[in-house]
Amino acid sequence: MQNSTIPSGLRERKRVETHARIQLEAIRLFIKHGFEFTTLDDIAEAANVSRRSLFHYFESKEEIVFSTRADFPKLIAEAIGRRPVNEPLLEMVENALIDVVALGVPPQTRNVSRLIRDTPILSARDQAKYEHVEMILVKALSDRKRLPETDTACRVTAATAIGLMKLALKGWLDGTEVSPEKYFKAAFKALRRIAG
Repeated sequence: MQNSTIPSGLRERKRVETHARIQLEAIRLFIKHGFEFTTLDDIAEAANVSRRSLFHYFESKEEIVFSTRADFPKLIAEAIGRRPVNEPLLEMVENALIDVVALGVPPQTRNVSRLIRDTPILSARDQAKYEHVEMILVKALSDRKRLPETDTACRVTAATAIGLMKLALKGWLDGTEVSPEKYFKAAFKALRRIAG
């Protein structure tokens, strides 16, 4: 019985390693040559896999790019789940974002974000991602506060947080700071100043 689990474990490890290698090589090529000028054949060759094998991991170039951010909604929801229940909604989101950033921003994140911003087909899809994150935020906030997902305060907070996040990320991409934390804090501070 143990012998049958070992190959399965090795297979899974190989699958994870291949996925990571394809992702890494694709991002390297996109940044070096541009998204439009990099083909799936280029990626397969650089990652040392067949084109057919590549399709076992990713359906498109777009999917490769966005797979680098796939964990973000889950991370932000988990961070909100760890915030104190009595924390005001806006502070809860701000602190959760800062908690996620404190986990560390992978070095390629800024380059990938710039690639998305500067590539029309990717930036259009990125907007849909923000809508998804907003829905996750509403659910996480309402769960934490034990409120229905239709709660107006949770929905307004989530929508506002997405707007502030976009603004902060734009500042980070144009700025010089290594971490986006400063830009998140500045955006939330500006909102409080305007609302106050």
